[in-house]
Amino acid sequence: MRTEPLVKAGVSLLACFPGRDGVGVRLSEQTWPTLISKVRLGRDEYRLVRPARALRHAMLYEGRLGAELSVDKRAAVVLAMAWGLAARSPHSLIYLPLRTARPADSANQERLLDLVLLHHRLAFPVSRWKQVRALLGAGAPHGVRLPPQAFRRRPHADQRRWTHQGFRDHLRWDIAADTLFLIGSREAYELEAAAVRALAEDCPGHLAKSPDAHCCAEISLGRRRMGYPDRRRPWAELHIEYCQHHR
Repeated sequence: MRTEPLVKAGVSLLACFPGRDGVGVRLSEQTWPTLISKVRLGRDEYRLVRPARALRHAMLYEGRLGAELSVDKRAAVVLAMAWGLAARSPHSLIYLPLRTARPADSANQERLLDLVLLHHRLAFPVSRWKQVRALLGAGAPHGVRLPPQAFRRRPHADQRRWTHQGFRDHLRWDIAADTLFLIGSREAYELEAAAVRALAEDCPGHLAKSPDAHCCAEISLGRRRMGYPDRRRPWAELHIEYCQHHR
């Protein structure tokens, strides 16, 4: 397990995605094909949800300010559906196997990571992840649909709540067994959901009109208040870029 932080310090950044503008999918109309597995370790049983089909173009790796994730059109939809499900499924681990999703023509040689999204209520010890992953099995097919309100844009006042002393709904992160874990409350996921939604719904149309544009979301991880840092897992950023080459 990696113990050093992704980044030592940082500042608040806003998501750099365009406004609604085009022909992207409607997430509320999607059914996400998944596989559900139940894994028992001792007295504990864990429910895992993962894509039924492997993602081919999605690379997650450590970057200068935190983590970098590159997604194509399908991976953007899968990520958004996984994000919305993690907010609403406090008893499940949402697992996106990404370590084998390096495109054959990619020049990127960084060590790739898998991604797991989970609700903080689950209190899952990430040190168990390697064992759990090894026991997944085939899984049972299941279709996931999410309501339109899963990706609603939140008022600006909600986005600024992190400056309040009592704010606790930030996404925490950890790394274990070549996997990045994002851990938070429903509110923590929903505060960032609009940025993730825009990657899937808005970026395809935006890039169709402006092929050279940079379409991304910047997700804050960890405690952002400078006076109260988390020394073990401080503020970092998950930068998710819509891939220009694999659309």
